[in-house]
Amino acid sequence: MALISKKKKVYPISSALRKYLVENSREVDIPIHYHELLRYSNSVALYDSKEQDTFWETVFYDQSDREEIHLNVKRIYAILKAGGDMSVMEHLYVDRIDLCIYGNTQPFRVRIVNRINDNFDYFYIKNADASRVYGLELEHLLSPNRISYLVHQNTLIEEHIAGIPGDKFMRLHMSDPHLNPIRLAKEFVKFNERCFVRLLGDMHSSNFVIDVTPDFEETHYRIRAIDFDQQSYEGKRSIYLPQFFKENNVLIQLGMKHITPESMRQYQREERALIATRVRSSHDEIQGILDAMDQDQIAPSENIDSLRKELARHYKNQKFMSCQTMGQILRVSLEQLLKQ
Repeated sequence: MALISKKKKVYPISSALRKYLVENSREVDIPIHYHELLRYSNSVALYDSKEQDTFWETVFYDQSDREEIHLNVKRIYAILKAGGDMSVMEHLYVDRIDLCIYGNTQPFRVRIVNRINDNFDYFYIKNADASRVYGLELEHLLSPNRISYLVHQNTLIEEHIAGIPGDKFMRLHMSDPHLNPIRLAKEFVKFNERCFVRLLGDMHSSNFVIDVTPDFEETHYRIRAIDFDQQSYEGKRSIYLPQFFKENNVLIQLGMKHITPESMRQYQREERALIATRVRSSHDEIQGILDAMDQDQIAPSENIDSLRKELARHYKNQKFMSCQTMGQILRVSLEQLLKQ
């Protein structure tokens, strides 16, 4: 089973990555930054509808700060969702700002509500970690999912990724009579392959959601990563394969029961072909992000050395051994994909 023994370091955004973000309209001026949200005066534990501790805290601001902070986070929402059209703010209000006290970068989550119909949405304000930014951009380019995020200086703004948390789905929904085990197991195989090819680690059940879409005949599933902190960081190959996390055992057992080895290899080939198509169709963006990543130190040297050795053995490709950074390892991994 995959194990992570040390807490990951937060890496600053390099000048090369910043240049890429500017060129691709990800760097946008925003009216409030992460450190300004730390001025809260009080907080209380946030419990869910079943009175279970969520490990988030709802924070409160003094009257002198609250009005300005709420106005500015609504402006950020307008920039993220409506390209800066401030007219969308007219019927919105900030219902709650929560702080994740156990998260690697201690993110804030903002709950925005439309007072006309009580519809609500979330977005996140975080410390900008280079690993996470690379992970978000690679998810946008290489997966079937589009990602909305913005960066300004040392602040990262992310949209909320909707879906049923993986651990909750496995706990509460596996006995659903409408569950299609073959389709779900197939999606887990494809998700496993996506993570491995683009070197996204730590995809245990708390770090992905399952998006369920009922169709007129069947139910479709999409597994989506929601945590990108472990993009190209760990030195063990198993960390990049969700199939090796014990927290995912329910899905692993589902695949062993319903999918033959021949079908699994077919699904893996299909997913690799789709990723290769995305690499070709987004060639300039892929080259741009890899050029920034090539020269960026986003992992300890011992992790780089360990991973290049494991991938060289796995693919029987000694080109991995010449890699000096995680970006170079990822580049060779994608080149390997295109040769297949």
